[in-house]
Amino acid sequence: MRIAALGLLVLSPLLSACAGDREAVVASVDVDTTAAALADTASMAPESTALPSAIVHKSPTCGCCELWVEHLRDAGFEVEVRDHAPDALNRIKLDLGVPYGKGSCHTAEVGGYFVEGHVPATDVQRLLVEAPSGKGLVLPGMPLGSPGMEVPDGTVQSYTVELVDEDGDTVPFASH
Repeated sequence: MRIAALGLLVLSPLLSACAGDREAVVASVDVDTTAAALADTASMAPESTALPSAIVHKSPTCGCCELWVEHLRDAGFEVEVRDHAPDALNRIKLDLGVPYGKGSCHTAEVGGYFVEGHVPATDVQRLLVEAPSGKGLVLPGMPLGSPGMEVPDGTVQSYTVELVDEDGDTVPFASH
Protein backbone atom coordinates (compact mmCIF):
# COMPACT_ATOMS: atom_id res chain seq x y z
CA MET A 1 0.00 0.00 0.00
CA ARG A 2 2.79 2.45 0.92
CA ILE A 3 4.64 1.80 -2.31
CA ALA A 4 1.42 2.19 -4.29
CA ALA A 5 0.81 5.58 -2.63
CA LEU A 6 4.35 6.74 -3.39
CA GLY A 7 3.98 5.43 -6.92
CA LEU A 8 1.06 7.81 -7.33
CA LEU A 9 3.32 10.65 -6.20
CA VAL A 10 5.77 9.73 -8.93
CA LEU A 11 3.14 9.21 -11.59
CA SER A 12 1.02 12.23 -10.71
CA PRO A 13 3.13 14.65 -12.82
CA LEU A 14 2.55 12.35 -15.76
CA LEU A 15 -1.17 12.01 -15.12
CA SER A 16 -1.79 15.71 -14.61
CA ALA A 17 0.42 17.07 -17.38
CA CYS A 18 -1.26 18.88 -20.22
CA ALA A 19 -1.46 16.73 -23.33
CA GLY A 20 0.98 18.98 -25.17
CA ASP A 21 3.55 18.93 -22.37
CA ARG A 22 3.38 15.23 -21.43
CA GLU A 23 6.61 14.33 -23.26
CA ALA A 24 8.53 17.12 -21.52
CA VAL A 25 7.32 15.98 -18.11
CA VAL A 26 8.09 12.32 -18.85
CA ALA A 27 11.58 13.29 -20.01
CA SER A 28 12.19 15.19 -16.78
CA VAL A 29 11.50 12.20 -14.49
CA ASP A 30 14.65 10.25 -13.58
CA VAL A 31 13.26 6.72 -13.48
CA ASP A 32 16.33 5.13 -11.81
CA THR A 33 16.43 7.70 -9.01
CA THR A 34 12.67 7.50 -8.48
CA ALA A 35 12.70 3.68 -8.42
CA ALA A 36 15.50 3.74 -5.85
CA ALA A 37 13.57 6.19 -3.68
CA LEU A 38 10.49 3.97 -3.85
CA ALA A 39 12.52 0.85 -3.03
CA ASP A 40 14.00 2.60 0.01
CA THR A 41 10.49 3.19 1.38
CA ALA A 42 9.61 -0.50 1.60
CA SER A 43 10.91 -0.79 5.16
CA MET A 44 9.49 2.53 6.41
CA ALA A 45 6.68 2.77 8.93
CA PRO A 46 3.23 3.55 7.45
CA GLU A 47 3.17 7.08 8.91
CA SER A 48 6.39 7.95 7.08
CA THR A 49 4.58 8.01 3.72
CA ALA A 50 2.48 11.03 4.72
CA LEU A 51 3.37 14.33 3.10
CA PRO A 52 5.30 16.69 5.35
CA SER A 53 3.62 19.89 6.44
CA ALA A 54 4.51 23.11 4.66
CA ILE A 55 5.06 26.62 5.98
CA VAL A 56 4.17 29.31 3.45
CA HIS A 57 5.61 32.81 3.92
CA LYS A 58 3.67 35.50 2.06
CA SER A 59 2.27 39.02 2.12
CA PRO A 60 -1.06 39.34 3.97
CA THR A 61 -2.71 40.90 0.90
CA CYS A 62 -1.60 38.46 -1.79
CA GLY A 63 -4.58 36.69 -3.37
CA CYS A 64 -2.60 34.46 -5.75
CA CYS A 65 -0.56 33.20 -2.77
CA GLU A 66 -3.80 32.11 -1.09
CA LEU A 67 -4.78 30.24 -4.26
CA TRP A 68 -1.41 28.45 -4.29
CA VAL A 69 -1.87 27.50 -0.62
CA GLU A 70 -5.24 25.95 -1.56
CA HIS A 71 -3.52 24.11 -4.42
CA LEU A 72 -1.06 22.59 -1.93
CA ARG A 73 -3.85 21.67 0.48
CA ASP A 74 -5.84 20.05 -2.34
CA ALA A 75 -2.75 17.92 -3.08
CA GLY A 76 -2.72 16.64 0.51
CA PHE A 77 -0.25 18.96 2.21
CA GLU A 78 -0.99 20.40 5.63
CA VAL A 79 -0.13 24.11 5.30
CA GLU A 80 0.67 26.76 7.88
CA VAL A 81 0.49 30.31 6.48
CA ARG A 82 2.68 33.07 7.90
CA ASP A 83 2.04 36.63 6.74
CA HIS A 84 5.03 39.01 6.64
CA ALA A 85 5.88 42.58 5.70
CA PRO A 86 7.91 42.83 2.45
CA ASP A 87 11.24 43.43 4.21
CA ALA A 88 10.75 40.37 6.42
CA LEU A 89 9.71 38.25 3.43
CA ASN A 90 12.84 39.30 1.53
CA ARG A 91 14.98 38.37 4.55
CA ILE A 92 13.37 34.91 4.70
CA LYS A 93 14.14 34.33 1.01
CA LEU A 94 17.75 35.39 1.56
CA ASP A 95 18.15 33.23 4.69
CA LEU A 96 16.76 30.15 2.91
CA GLY A 97 19.06 30.63 -0.09
CA VAL A 98 16.63 31.68 -2.82
CA PRO A 99 18.96 32.96 -5.58
CA TYR A 100 18.78 36.62 -6.54
CA GLY A 101 16.50 37.09 -9.54
CA LYS A 102 14.65 33.80 -8.93
CA GLY A 103 12.09 35.18 -6.48
CA SER A 104 8.34 35.26 -6.62
CA CYS A 105 5.54 36.39 -4.33
CA HIS A 106 5.72 33.61 -1.72
CA THR A 107 8.21 31.15 -0.26
CA ALA A 108 7.41 27.78 1.30
CA GLU A 109 9.44 25.46 3.49
CA VAL A 110 8.66 21.77 3.09
CA GLY A 111 10.62 18.62 3.84
CA GLY A 112 13.91 20.47 4.35
CA TYR A 113 13.63 22.32 1.03
CA PHE A 114 12.34 25.74 0.02
CA VAL A 115 9.76 26.15 -2.73
CA GLU A 116 9.71 29.59 -4.30
CA GLY A 117 6.72 30.73 -6.31
CA HIS A 118 3.85 29.00 -8.08
CA VAL A 119 5.48 25.56 -8.32
CA PRO A 120 2.95 22.78 -9.04
CA ALA A 121 2.31 20.45 -6.09
CA THR A 122 3.25 17.49 -8.31
CA ASP A 123 6.76 18.94 -8.63
CA VAL A 124 6.97 19.38 -4.84
CA GLN A 125 5.85 15.77 -4.39
CA ARG A 126 8.45 14.57 -6.90
CA LEU A 127 11.13 16.61 -5.09
CA LEU A 128 10.24 14.89 -1.83
CA VAL A 129 10.25 11.39 -3.36
CA GLU A 130 13.51 11.80 -5.28
CA ALA A 131 15.19 13.90 -2.54
CA PRO A 132 17.95 15.33 -4.73
CA SER A 133 20.86 17.20 -3.21
CA GLY A 134 19.96 20.87 -3.27
CA LYS A 135 18.20 23.71 -1.51
CA GLY A 136 14.84 23.73 -3.23
CA LEU A 137 12.72 24.60 -6.24
CA VAL A 138 12.12 27.98 -7.86
CA LEU A 139 9.62 29.24 -10.37
CA PRO A 140 10.59 32.86 -10.98
CA GLY A 141 7.88 35.37 -11.74
CA MET A 142 4.23 34.49 -11.92
CA PRO A 143 3.54 32.56 -15.16
CA LEU A 144 -0.08 32.57 -16.30
CA GLY A 145 -1.70 29.20 -15.80
CA SER A 146 0.67 28.04 -13.07
CA PRO A 147 -1.06 27.00 -9.82
CA GLY A 148 -2.64 30.09 -8.28
CA MET A 149 -2.19 32.07 -11.50
CA GLU A 150 -5.01 30.50 -13.51
CA VAL A 151 -6.99 32.84 -15.75
CA PRO A 152 -10.60 32.52 -16.95
CA ASP A 153 -9.71 31.90 -20.60
CA GLY A 154 -7.40 28.99 -19.64
CA THR A 155 -4.22 30.59 -20.98
CA VAL A 156 -1.10 28.75 -19.83
CA GLN A 157 2.37 30.17 -20.43
CA SER A 158 5.18 27.65 -20.81
CA TYR A 159 7.43 27.64 -17.75
CA THR A 160 10.28 25.68 -16.22
CA VAL A 161 10.63 24.86 -12.54
CA GLU A 162 14.30 24.85 -11.53
CA LEU A 163 16.20 22.95 -8.83
CA VAL A 164 18.60 25.11 -6.81
CA ASP A 165 21.81 23.23 -5.95
CA GLU A 166 23.90 23.74 -2.82
CA ASP A 167 25.96 26.46 -4.57
CA GLY A 168 22.86 28.42 -5.59
CA ASP A 169 23.08 27.43 -9.25
CA THR A 170 19.91 26.19 -10.97
CA VAL A 171 19.14 23.35 -13.34
CA PRO A 172 15.80 22.54 -15.00
CA PHE A 173 13.61 20.26 -12.88
CA ALA A 174 10.30 20.16 -14.77
CA SER A 175 8.82 21.86 -17.81
CA HIS A 176 5.17 22.77 -18.09
